[in-house]
Amino acid sequence: MGRLFGTDGVRGVANRELTAELGLALSAAAARRLVPATAGHRVAVVGRDPRASGEMLEAAVIAGLTSEGVDALLVGVLPTPAVAYLTAAYGADLGVMISASHNPMPDNGIKIFGPGGHKLDDDAEDRIEELVAQGPGLRPIGAEIGRVRRASDAIERYLDHLFAAIGTRLEGLTVVVDCANGAASAAAPRAYAAAGARVIAINDQPDGLNINDGCGSTHLEPLRQAVLAHGADLGLAHDGDADRCLAVDATGRVIDGDAIMTVLALAMHEAGELASGTLVATVMSNLGLHVAMREAGITVRTTAVGDRYVLEELRAGEYSLGGEQSGHIVLPAFGTTGDGILTGLRLMSRMAQTRSSLAELAAPMQSMPQVLINVEVADKAAVAEAPAVQTAVAEAEAQLGDTGRILLRPSGTEQIVRVMVEAQDEDTARQVARRVAQSVSAED
Repeated sequence: MGRLFGTDGVRGVANRELTAELGLALSAAAARRLVPATAGHRVAVVGRDPRASGEMLEAAVIAGLTSEGVDALLVGVLPTPAVAYLTAAYGADLGVMISASHNPMPDNGIKIFGPGGHKLDDDAEDRIEELVAQGPGLRPIGAEIGRVRRASDAIERYLDHLFAAIGTRLEGLTVVVDCANGAASAAAPRAYAAAGARVIAINDQPDGLNINDGCGSTHLEPLRQAVLAHGADLGLAHDGDADRCLAVDATGRVIDGDAIMTVLALAMHEAGELASGTLVATVMSNLGLHVAMREAGITVRTTAVGDRYVLEELRAGEYSLGGEQSGHIVLPAFGTTGDGILTGLRLMSRMAQTRSSLAELAAPMQSMPQVLINVEVADKAAVAEAPAVQTAVAEAEAQLGDTGRILLRPSGTEQIVRVMVEAQDEDTARQVARRVAQSVSAED
């Protein structure tokens, strides 16, 4: 069996790769690993996004947890960060979120949070996988079997938590929110309206099949059109489980995660809330982010791609802001994982506080042209380390100098080598990227 866990839980085509049997085994193993049998009354929070397969997998997860003597506390369809928060708020021993985030509807996934709503480290995931492979042990019987309850106040508790993060109320702002027909469909419009904004919600009618279908943070054109049509101050786009947020300004220009981090970092730095004057970002963040932060006197700590690595760096350095270009933004003072709705609230709160447009606030972040080429190969690790490829990368670095950069890395999930080049003009970026990509193809 290959490794089950990827960079964000266990994910695959529902009922093919991610089956009910696997969901049961995985949740039972997580219960055995994370909740000692001697812990007395044991509880796991269980949430999901609205995918049709989520109903099947929720039943399997409940069966796995209760078969190990752990009560399942169901919070229903809520964002991933809500499940993480509620795991801590309810004092639960673990949390389980059933979602494939921004993936298309046939996929689904299982994310597991430990005590306090924290993501698991590699060691915990490896131990859970070992327990899945071993199969069930001696299970409890009678009164020791876990029970199932529903948390009637889950969304209200989550929204109350979000409101604590608002610095300035949002009266006077009109926002279009694209809910991706996903887990944000109920929570996001309620949160923004309760904070004072005039809210126009789109793609907020999930039917189990339409999640992420031509909408949300991976398809921004519907949001751009709606912002322009309604004359809104901004638009916000979430993904299927609402741990991401991307934005559109009043002119329809996309404000990506790098620009959002710029706005929030400058605001927190001004308020003395940016711990150690440091922002945590991944290697995929645009060089323009580094330039903007350097000019503001802010240090950027760089991690590998994946919000889990951002989280690890935030915790290790006790920093207060980090994120990814894709829109995962983490504010450790308010959550243990990326929270798209929280990000949207903080972004609009800054607009209301300064009485500035989103375009004005994001202006310090000037993106350099970025070209990404994905090259399919048979052995991504071997090709990436090939001497000829390394030589091509070194030559590209010498050509770009201080005016750009190149990043070559194997994909975490596919037999692909990614070549990313930034330069002061797009032609140079494209030429350099193509040259290095050709060297990658030649080694396959």
